[in-house]
Amino acid sequence: MSRSFDAIIIGAGQAGPSLAGRLTAADMTVALVERHFFGGTCVNTGCMPTKTLVASARVAHQARRAADYGVMLNGDVNIDFPRVMARAHGVTNTSRGNIERWLGGMEHLTVLRGHARFESSNTLRVNDDVITAPRIFLNVGGRARVPDDMPGVGDISYLTNTSILQLDALPRHLAVIGGSYIGLEYAQMFRRFGSKVTVVERQSRLIAREDEDVSETILGILEAEGITVRTNAECIAFAPHTEGVTVKVDCTSDDKEIVASHVLLAIGRRPNTDDLGLEHAGIKTDEHGYIVVDDMLATNVPGIWAMGDCNGRGAFTHTAYNDFEIIAANLLDGAQRRVSSRIPGYALFTDPPLGRVGMTDTQARASGKPLLVSKRPMTRVGRAVERGETQGFMKVVADAQTQRILGAAILGVSGDEAIHGILDLMNAEQPFDTLKWAVPIHPTVSELLPTLVGDLKPM
Repeated sequence: MSRSFDAIIIGAGQAGPSLAGRLTAADMTVALVERHFFGGTCVNTGCMPTKTLVASARVAHQARRAADYGVMLNGDVNIDFPRVMARAHGVTNTSRGNIERWLGGMEHLTVLRGHARFESSNTLRVNDDVITAPRIFLNVGGRARVPDDMPGVGDISYLTNTSILQLDALPRHLAVIGGSYIGLEYAQMFRRFGSKVTVVERQSRLIAREDEDVSETILGILEAEGITVRTNAECIAFAPHTEGVTVKVDCTSDDKEIVASHVLLAIGRRPNTDDLGLEHAGIKTDEHGYIVVDDMLATNVPGIWAMGDCNGRGAFTHTAYNDFEIIAANLLDGAQRRVSSRIPGYALFTDPPLGRVGMTDTQARASGKPLLVSKRPMTRVGRAVERGETQGFMKVVADAQTQRILGAAILGVSGDEAIHGILDLMNAEQPFDTLKWAVPIHPTVSELLPTLVGDLKPM
Protein backbone atom coordinates (compact mmCIF):
# COMPACT_ATOMS: atom_id res chain seq x y z
CA MET A 1 0.00 0.00 0.00
CA SER A 2 1.29 3.49 -0.85
CA ARG A 3 0.27 6.48 1.22
CA SER A 4 1.26 10.14 1.33
CA PHE A 5 1.47 12.38 4.37
CA ASP A 6 2.49 15.94 5.16
CA ALA A 7 5.17 14.63 7.51
CA ILE A 8 6.74 11.36 8.64
CA ILE A 9 8.37 10.84 12.04
CA ILE A 10 10.58 7.79 12.55
CA GLY A 11 10.78 6.85 16.22
CA ALA A 12 8.54 7.44 19.24
CA GLY A 13 11.23 8.53 21.68
CA GLN A 14 11.25 11.77 23.62
CA ALA A 15 11.07 14.12 20.61
CA GLY A 16 8.85 12.20 18.20
CA PRO A 17 5.43 12.16 19.91
CA SER A 18 5.72 15.80 20.97
CA LEU A 19 6.53 16.84 17.40
CA ALA A 20 3.60 14.78 16.18
CA GLY A 21 1.39 16.74 18.55
CA ARG A 22 2.56 20.11 17.19
CA LEU A 23 2.35 19.07 13.55
CA THR A 24 -1.12 17.53 13.81
CA ALA A 25 -2.33 20.58 15.73
CA ALA A 26 -1.26 22.56 12.66
CA ASP A 27 -3.61 20.34 10.59
CA MET A 28 -0.82 18.30 9.02
CA THR A 29 -1.33 14.62 8.33
CA VAL A 30 1.47 12.74 10.08
CA ALA A 31 2.74 9.16 10.08
CA LEU A 32 4.69 8.10 13.15
CA VAL A 33 6.65 4.86 12.79
CA GLU A 34 7.91 2.83 15.78
CA ARG A 35 9.52 -0.60 15.51
CA HIS A 36 9.61 -1.47 19.21
CA PHE A 37 8.52 0.25 22.43
CA PHE A 38 6.99 3.71 22.57
CA GLY A 39 8.85 6.20 24.74
CA GLY A 40 12.39 5.48 23.57
CA THR A 41 15.38 4.93 25.82
CA CYS A 42 14.24 7.18 28.66
CA VAL A 43 10.97 5.42 29.30
CA ASN A 44 12.05 1.86 28.59
CA THR A 45 15.72 1.36 29.45
CA GLY A 46 17.03 4.71 30.66
CA CYS A 47 15.92 7.45 33.01
CA MET A 48 12.63 6.13 34.33
CA PRO A 49 13.48 2.52 35.23
CA THR A 50 17.03 3.30 36.37
CA LYS A 51 16.05 6.22 38.60
CA THR A 52 13.32 4.03 40.07
CA LEU A 53 16.02 1.49 40.90
CA VAL A 54 18.25 4.24 42.29
CA ALA A 55 15.40 5.25 44.59
CA SER A 56 14.99 1.67 45.86
CA ALA A 57 18.74 1.39 46.40
CA ARG A 58 18.77 4.64 48.37
CA VAL A 59 16.02 3.39 50.68
CA ALA A 60 18.09 0.26 51.38
CA HIS A 61 21.18 2.39 52.04
CA GLN A 62 19.31 4.73 54.37
CA ALA A 63 17.78 1.80 56.22
CA ARG A 64 21.24 0.45 56.93
CA ARG A 65 22.21 3.89 58.28
CA ALA A 66 19.08 4.21 60.42
CA ALA A 67 20.99 4.00 63.71
CA ASP A 68 23.02 7.07 62.68
CA TYR A 69 19.76 9.03 62.89
CA GLY A 70 18.60 7.46 66.15
CA VAL A 71 16.19 5.14 64.37
CA MET A 72 16.46 1.51 65.44
CA LEU A 73 15.42 -1.27 63.08
CA ASN A 74 15.04 -4.87 64.14
CA GLY A 75 16.99 -7.35 62.03
CA ASP A 76 18.88 -7.07 58.78
CA VAL A 77 17.85 -5.08 55.73
CA ASN A 78 16.76 -7.59 53.09
CA ILE A 79 16.19 -6.99 49.39
CA ASP A 80 13.27 -8.54 47.53
CA PHE A 81 14.96 -8.15 44.16
CA PRO A 82 12.04 -9.34 41.97
CA ARG A 83 9.83 -6.82 43.73
CA VAL A 84 12.41 -4.07 43.18
CA MET A 85 12.50 -4.86 39.47
CA ALA A 86 8.72 -5.14 39.26
CA ARG A 87 8.43 -1.62 40.64
CA ALA A 88 10.78 -0.31 37.93
CA HIS A 89 8.87 -2.16 35.22
CA GLY A 90 5.61 -0.75 36.57
CA VAL A 91 6.87 2.81 36.20
CA THR A 92 7.97 2.08 32.63
CA ASN A 93 4.73 0.38 31.66
CA THR A 94 2.62 3.23 33.01
CA SER A 95 4.59 5.86 31.13
CA ARG A 96 4.65 3.84 27.91
CA GLY A 97 0.92 3.25 28.13
CA ASN A 98 0.27 6.96 28.60
CA ILE A 99 2.24 7.76 25.44
CA GLU A 100 0.41 5.12 23.42
CA ARG A 101 -2.98 6.43 24.58
CA TRP A 102 -1.98 10.00 23.78
CA LEU A 103 -0.89 9.08 20.27
CA GLY A 104 -3.90 6.85 19.75
CA GLY A 105 -6.23 9.78 20.33
CA MET A 106 -4.29 12.27 18.20
CA GLU A 107 -6.29 13.53 15.24
CA HIS A 108 -4.56 13.44 11.82
CA LEU A 109 -1.96 10.92 13.12
CA THR A 110 -1.37 7.45 11.68
CA VAL A 111 0.78 5.15 13.82
CA LEU A 112 2.69 2.43 11.97
CA ARG A 113 4.45 -0.37 13.82
CA GLY A 114 7.50 -1.70 12.05
CA HIS A 115 10.98 -0.90 10.87
CA ALA A 116 11.31 2.02 8.44
CA ARG A 117 13.89 2.12 5.66
CA PHE A 118 14.47 4.80 3.05
CA GLU A 119 13.85 4.00 -0.59
CA SER A 120 14.51 7.59 -1.69
CA SER A 121 14.82 11.01 -0.07
CA ASN A 122 11.07 11.30 0.46
CA THR A 123 9.96 7.67 0.51
CA LEU A 124 10.20 4.94 3.14
CA ARG A 125 9.01 1.37 3.35
CA VAL A 126 7.47 0.05 6.57
CA ASN A 127 6.58 -3.61 6.24
CA ASP A 128 4.23 -3.67 3.21
CA ASP A 129 3.53 0.06 3.34
CA VAL A 130 5.31 2.61 1.17
CA ILE A 131 4.94 6.09 2.66
CA THR A 132 6.01 9.46 1.31
CA ALA A 133 6.17 12.98 2.70
CA PRO A 134 7.94 16.27 1.96
CA ARG A 135 9.09 16.48 5.59
CA ILE A 136 10.77 13.58 7.39
CA PHE A 137 12.03 13.65 10.97
CA LEU A 138 14.42 11.00 12.32
CA ASN A 139 14.18 10.22 16.05
CA VAL A 140 15.67 6.74 16.05
CA GLY A 141 17.76 6.93 19.24
CA GLY A 142 20.73 4.79 20.17
CA ARG A 143 21.82 1.61 21.91
CA ALA A 144 24.69 0.27 23.98
CA ARG A 145 28.00 -0.02 22.18
CA VAL A 146 29.49 -3.50 22.28
CA PRO A 147 33.26 -3.26 21.67
CA ASP A 148 34.99 -5.48 19.18
CA ASP A 149 38.44 -4.66 20.58
CA MET A 150 38.03 -6.53 23.86
CA PRO A 151 39.18 -10.14 23.45
CA GLY A 152 36.63 -12.77 24.39
CA VAL A 153 33.60 -10.50 24.47
CA GLY A 154 31.92 -12.75 21.90
CA ASP A 155 32.54 -15.84 24.04
CA ILE A 156 30.63 -14.73 27.14
CA SER A 157 27.14 -13.73 28.16
CA TYR A 158 27.10 -10.04 29.01
CA LEU A 159 24.56 -7.44 30.07
CA THR A 160 23.83 -4.03 28.60
CA ASN A 161 21.71 -1.25 30.05
CA THR A 162 18.75 -2.93 28.31
CA SER A 163 19.21 -6.57 29.29
CA ILE A 164 20.21 -5.83 32.89
CA LEU A 165 16.64 -4.67 33.48
CA GLN A 166 15.46 -8.21 32.76
CA LEU A 167 17.38 -9.80 35.64
CA ASP A 168 15.20 -11.72 38.08
CA ALA A 169 17.93 -12.53 40.60
CA LEU A 170 20.59 -10.38 42.21
CA PRO A 171 24.10 -10.91 40.77
CA ARG A 172 26.62 -12.37 43.19
CA HIS A 173 29.43 -10.27 41.71
CA LEU A 174 28.75 -7.65 39.04
CA ALA A 175 31.70 -6.46 36.96
CA VAL A 176 30.89 -3.09 35.41
CA ILE A 177 33.03 -2.38 32.37
CA GLY A 178 33.16 1.38 32.05
CA GLY A 179 33.53 4.00 34.76
CA SER A 180 31.25 6.67 33.37
CA TYR A 181 27.69 7.79 34.02
CA ILE A 182 25.62 4.68 33.25
CA GLY A 183 28.17 2.31 34.72
CA LEU A 184 28.58 4.19 38.00
CA GLU A 185 24.85 4.48 38.60
CA TYR A 186 24.42 0.73 38.15
CA ALA A 187 27.52 -0.01 40.23
CA GLN A 188 26.24 1.89 43.24
CA MET A 189 22.66 0.65 43.05
CA PHE A 190 23.65 -3.03 42.79
CA ARG A 191 26.15 -2.66 45.61
CA ARG A 192 23.36 -1.25 47.76
CA PHE A 193 21.12 -4.14 46.76
CA GLY A 194 23.81 -6.49 48.07
CA SER A 195 25.96 -7.52 45.09
CA LYS A 196 29.72 -7.45 45.16
CA VAL A 197 30.70 -4.87 42.53
CA THR A 198 33.90 -4.15 40.63
CA VAL A 199 34.18 -1.20 38.24
CA VAL A 200 36.75 -1.63 35.46
CA GLU A 201 37.85 1.51 33.62
CA ARG A 202 40.52 1.85 30.93
CA GLN A 203 41.37 5.46 31.71
CA SER A 204 43.31 6.68 34.71
CA ARG A 205 40.23 7.95 36.53
CA LEU A 206 36.46 7.67 36.59
CA ILE A 207 34.28 9.94 34.42
CA ALA A 208 37.37 11.45 32.83
CA ARG A 209 35.42 14.23 31.10
CA GLU A 210 34.90 15.80 34.54
CA ASP A 211 37.51 17.68 36.56
CA GLU A 212 39.88 15.62 38.67
CA ASP A 213 38.36 16.74 41.98
CA VAL A 214 34.97 15.43 40.83
CA SER A 215 36.48 12.09 39.77
CA GLU A 216 38.40 11.72 43.02
CA THR A 217 35.42 12.53 45.21
CA ILE A 218 33.13 10.11 43.41
CA LEU A 219 35.82 7.43 43.67
CA GLY A 220 35.92 7.98 47.43
CA ILE A 221 32.13 7.80 47.70
CA LEU A 222 31.96 4.49 45.82
CA GLU A 223 34.90 2.90 47.61
CA ALA A 224 33.40 3.86 50.97
CA GLU A 225 30.40 1.73 50.05
CA GLY A 226 32.57 -1.29 49.29
CA ILE A 227 32.84 -0.96 45.51
CA THR A 228 36.18 -2.01 44.03
CA VAL A 229 37.45 0.30 41.29
CA ARG A 230 40.15 -0.77 38.83
CA THR A 231 41.38 2.11 36.67
CA ASN A 232 44.17 2.02 34.06
CA ALA A 233 42.72 -1.29 32.91
CA GLU A 234 44.43 -1.38 29.53
CA CYS A 235 44.16 -5.13 28.99
CA ILE A 236 40.45 -5.84 29.43
CA ALA A 237 39.56 -9.32 28.18
CA PHE A 238 36.97 -12.00 28.96
CA ALA A 239 36.73 -15.77 29.18
CA PRO A 240 33.98 -18.14 30.33
CA HIS A 241 34.35 -19.47 33.89
CA THR A 242 32.42 -22.07 35.84
CA GLU A 243 31.28 -19.31 38.19
CA GLY A 244 30.49 -16.85 35.42
CA VAL A 245 33.13 -14.83 33.62
CA THR A 246 36.83 -14.23 34.08
CA VAL A 247 37.60 -10.56 33.49
CA LYS A 248 41.21 -9.61 32.82
CA VAL A 249 41.66 -6.13 34.25
CA ASP A 250 45.39 -5.44 34.22
CA CYS A 251 48.59 -6.49 32.51
CA THR A 252 51.06 -5.27 35.12
CA SER A 253 49.84 -5.81 38.68
CA ASP A 254 49.76 -9.12 40.53
CA ASP A 255 45.97 -8.91 40.81
CA LYS A 256 45.38 -9.24 37.08
CA GLU A 257 41.90 -10.73 36.86
CA ILE A 258 38.62 -11.17 38.66
CA VAL A 259 35.85 -13.74 38.43
CA ALA A 260 32.38 -12.23 38.20
CA SER A 261 28.98 -13.83 37.99
CA HIS A 262 27.75 -11.08 35.64
CA VAL A 263 29.34 -8.50 33.35
CA LEU A 264 27.73 -5.19 32.44
CA LEU A 265 29.11 -3.43 29.37
CA ALA A 266 28.73 0.32 29.95
CA ILE A 267 31.29 1.82 27.59
CA GLY A 268 29.24 4.17 25.50
CA ARG A 269 26.41 4.33 23.02
CA ARG A 270 25.98 4.08 19.27
CA PRO A 271 23.18 5.52 17.11
CA ASN A 272 20.47 3.35 15.56
CA THR A 273 21.32 4.51 12.04
CA ASP A 274 22.94 1.46 10.51
CA ASP A 275 19.75 -0.13 9.12
CA LEU A 276 17.70 2.84 7.91
CA GLY A 277 18.81 2.87 4.28
CA LEU A 278 20.22 6.35 4.74
CA GLU A 279 22.36 5.86 1.65
CA HIS A 280 19.19 5.67 -0.50
CA ALA A 281 18.26 9.14 0.69
CA GLY A 282 21.79 10.55 0.48
CA ILE A 283 21.86 11.42 4.18
CA LYS A 284 25.36 11.99 5.54
CA THR A 285 26.64 10.41 8.75
CA ASP A 286 29.92 10.90 10.59
CA GLU A 287 32.55 8.25 11.31
CA HIS A 288 30.56 7.02 14.33
CA GLY A 289 27.26 6.71 12.47
CA TYR A 290 25.65 9.87 13.84
CA ILE A 291 23.52 11.80 11.37
CA VAL A 292 25.19 15.08 10.46
CA VAL A 293 22.93 18.07 11.14
CA ASP A 294 23.32 21.83 11.02
CA ASP A 295 22.61 24.30 13.82
CA MET A 296 18.87 23.96 13.18
CA LEU A 297 18.99 20.15 13.12
CA ALA A 298 18.51 19.84 9.35
CA THR A 299 20.44 17.13 7.53
CA ASN A 300 22.24 17.70 4.24
CA VAL A 301 19.07 16.55 2.41
CA PRO A 302 16.37 19.24 2.18
CA GLY A 303 13.21 18.29 4.06
CA ILE A 304 14.90 15.81 6.44
CA TRP A 305 15.78 16.57 10.08
CA ALA A 306 17.32 14.45 12.86
CA MET A 307 16.44 14.72 16.57
CA GLY A 308 17.71 13.15 19.76
CA ASP A 309 20.52 10.68 20.31
CA CYS A 310 20.98 9.84 16.62
CA ASN A 311 22.31 13.30 15.70
CA GLY A 312 25.27 13.36 18.09
CA ARG A 313 24.30 16.78 19.46
CA GLY A 314 23.26 15.53 22.88
CA ALA A 315 22.63 12.19 24.56
CA PHE A 316 20.01 13.20 27.10
CA THR A 317 16.24 13.21 27.34
CA HIS A 318 16.20 16.96 27.92
CA THR A 319 18.35 17.68 24.87
CA ALA A 320 16.17 15.43 22.72
CA TYR A 321 13.10 17.32 23.87
CA ASN A 322 14.87 20.60 23.16
CA ASP A 323 15.61 19.31 19.66
CA PHE A 324 11.86 18.96 19.17
CA GLU A 325 11.34 22.49 20.51
CA ILE A 326 13.93 23.92 18.12
CA ILE A 327 12.48 22.19 15.06
CA ALA A 328 8.86 23.00 15.95
CA ALA A 329 9.62 26.66 16.69
CA ASN A 330 11.54 27.13 13.46
CA LEU A 331 9.08 25.22 11.29
CA LEU A 332 5.78 26.38 12.77
CA ASP A 333 6.45 29.63 14.64
CA GLY A 334 8.83 31.41 12.29
CA ALA A 335 11.63 31.32 14.87
CA GLN A 336 15.36 31.00 14.31
CA ARG A 337 16.31 28.78 17.24
CA ARG A 338 19.68 27.05 17.18
CA VAL A 339 21.39 24.15 18.95
CA SER A 340 24.45 26.34 19.58
CA SER A 341 22.34 28.51 21.91
CA ARG A 342 21.79 25.56 24.23
CA ILE A 343 23.79 25.63 27.47
CA PRO A 344 24.89 22.06 28.26
CA GLY A 345 23.65 20.73 31.57
CA TYR A 346 23.34 17.19 32.91
CA ALA A 347 23.52 15.06 36.03
CA LEU A 348 25.15 11.89 37.29
CA PHE A 349 22.54 10.17 39.42
CA THR A 350 24.76 8.48 41.91
CA ASP A 351 23.96 9.21 45.55
CA PRO A 352 24.85 11.95 46.19
CA PRO A 353 24.29 13.19 42.65
CA LEU A 354 26.40 15.45 40.49
CA GLY A 355 24.74 18.40 38.78
CA ARG A 356 26.80 19.97 35.97
CA VAL A 357 26.34 22.96 33.70
CA GLY A 358 28.56 24.72 31.19
CA MET A 359 32.34 24.41 31.18
CA THR A 360 34.50 22.34 33.48
CA ASP A 361 37.48 24.07 35.10
CA THR A 362 39.72 22.42 32.52
CA GLN A 363 37.65 23.73 29.62
CA ALA A 364 37.51 27.20 31.15
CA ARG A 365 41.30 27.32 31.48
CA ALA A 366 41.66 26.26 27.86
CA SER A 367 39.43 29.15 26.77
CA GLY A 368 42.12 31.66 27.67
CA LYS A 369 39.63 33.89 29.49
CA PRO A 370 40.57 35.60 32.78
CA LEU A 371 38.85 33.41 35.35
CA LEU A 372 37.27 33.67 38.77
CA VAL A 373 36.65 30.52 40.80
CA SER A 374 34.90 29.55 44.01
CA LYS A 375 34.54 26.23 45.80
CA ARG A 376 32.77 25.21 48.97
CA PRO A 377 32.61 21.76 50.63
CA MET A 378 29.22 20.29 51.45
CA THR A 379 30.34 20.12 55.09
CA ARG A 380 29.56 23.85 55.13
CA VAL A 381 26.05 23.43 53.75
CA GLY A 382 23.44 23.34 56.50
CA ARG A 383 21.02 21.10 54.62
CA ALA A 384 23.77 18.52 54.04
CA VAL A 385 24.81 18.59 57.70
CA GLU A 386 21.22 18.23 58.89
CA ARG A 387 20.70 15.24 56.64
CA GLY A 388 23.99 13.63 57.60
CA GLU A 389 25.12 13.62 53.97
CA THR A 390 28.13 15.90 53.73
CA GLN A 391 30.04 14.23 50.91
CA GLY A 392 31.04 16.41 47.99
CA PHE A 393 31.33 20.10 47.16
CA MET A 394 29.99 22.87 44.96
CA LYS A 395 32.10 25.07 42.71
CA VAL A 396 31.71 27.71 40.03
CA VAL A 397 33.98 29.29 37.43
CA ALA A 398 33.28 32.69 35.84
CA ASP A 399 34.67 35.11 33.27
CA ALA A 400 36.29 37.99 35.18
CA GLN A 401 35.72 40.45 32.34
CA THR A 402 32.10 39.78 31.42
CA GLN A 403 31.03 38.77 34.96
CA ARG A 404 29.24 35.77 33.43
CA ILE A 405 29.31 32.28 34.90
CA LEU A 406 31.02 29.83 32.55
CA GLY A 407 30.28 26.60 34.40
CA ALA A 408 29.49 24.97 37.71
CA ALA A 409 29.34 21.62 39.45
CA ILE A 410 27.41 20.61 42.54
CA LEU A 411 28.41 17.17 43.78
CA GLY A 412 26.36 16.59 46.87
CA VAL A 413 22.91 16.18 48.31
CA SER A 414 20.31 17.70 45.91
CA GLY A 415 23.07 18.77 43.53
CA ASP A 416 20.94 17.67 40.56
CA GLU A 417 18.23 20.15 41.63
CA ALA A 418 20.32 23.03 43.00
CA ILE A 419 22.35 23.31 39.79
CA HIS A 420 19.30 24.78 38.05
CA GLY A 421 19.75 28.06 39.88
CA ILE A 422 22.98 28.53 37.98
CA LEU A 423 21.64 27.03 34.75
CA ASP A 424 18.75 29.51 34.77
CA LEU A 425 21.10 32.44 35.44
CA MET A 426 23.29 31.41 32.51
CA ASN A 427 20.27 31.03 30.23
CA ALA A 428 19.11 34.50 31.21
CA GLU A 429 22.59 35.84 30.34
CA GLN A 430 22.81 37.69 33.64
CA PRO A 431 25.99 38.62 35.57
CA PHE A 432 26.74 36.56 38.65
CA ASP A 433 25.94 39.55 40.90
CA THR A 434 22.28 38.88 40.05
CA LEU A 435 22.59 35.59 41.91
CA LYS A 436 24.81 37.11 44.58
CA TRP A 437 21.97 39.37 45.72
CA ALA A 438 19.21 36.77 45.49
CA VAL A 439 17.49 35.70 48.72
CA PRO A 440 17.02 31.91 48.48
CA ILE A 441 15.07 29.85 50.97
CA HIS A 442 16.69 28.50 54.13
CA PRO A 443 17.54 25.71 54.78
CA THR A 444 18.28 24.46 51.28
CA VAL A 445 21.34 23.61 49.22
CA SER A 446 20.46 26.44 46.84
CA GLU A 447 20.81 29.02 49.61
CA LEU A 448 24.59 28.62 49.33
CA LEU A 449 24.67 29.78 45.70
CA PRO A 450 24.81 33.52 46.54
CA THR A 451 27.65 32.80 49.00
CA LEU A 452 29.41 30.68 46.41
CA VAL A 453 29.44 33.41 43.78
CA GLY A 454 30.24 36.00 46.44
CA ASP A 455 33.49 34.13 47.12
CA LEU A 456 34.67 34.20 43.49
CA LYS A 457 38.40 34.93 43.34
CA PRO A 458 40.97 35.00 40.53
CA MET A 459 42.16 31.55 39.49
